[in-house]
Amino acid sequence: MLKNAILTLLSLAIAIGLGGYSVWYALNAQDGVGAIRIGQWTAFPEAGTLAADPYSKARVAREGVLALGQAEGLAFVAERDDAGEPLKRECTYTIEGGYPTARFWTLYAADQSLGVIVTGKPRQSALQSYEVLRRPDNSVVISVGKRPAPGNWLLTGGSGKMYFVLTFYDTPIASSTGLSDVTLPRILKAGCNA
Repeated sequence: MLKNAILTLLSLAIAIGLGGYSVWYALNAQDGVGAIRIGQWTAFPEAGTLAADPYSKARVAREGVLALGQAEGLAFVAERDDAGEPLKRECTYTIEGGYPTARFWTLYAADQSLGVIVTGKPRQSALQSYEVLRRPDNSVVISVGKRPAPGNWLLTGGSGKMYFVLTFYDTPIASSTGLSDVTLPRILKAGCNA
């Protein structure tokens, strides 16, 4: 009898542990349920709608963010560069390419909680579409790192894992029909300090 009770408790502990881990993994994975992927950028287009899946709703509730509705915009998150390596604050990157049609877009480097990386310096921690320098073909090149760079420069600081968050506001790509022919900027590693 005691043997059956111990086996039952052990089975319950394993089931609860594995179940809890699978939920934690689903909420932390950038390629979760309902995600779309364009290059290295991932978005959850239904996160702010009634059609959102339970994992998207839980992710929004856990992070305490105000999710954009489909008519408002769409946020993309990148956790890897174009070579497939995780983004690190010790490295410098170049984000280059064209941006889809939108009334306004923002780009910032984020920490694990997807909050803006605080550098402690008077420089802005984000860039937006109205202040960037553009090439003649309307593409944009942005240098990301701790050291100043000519042109568009996004300051980062600290060490460890990093994400890029690119948010488009009032854009046709927020509807599912607009995602088929969208291209997003590439993330190229320029070098690392450590």
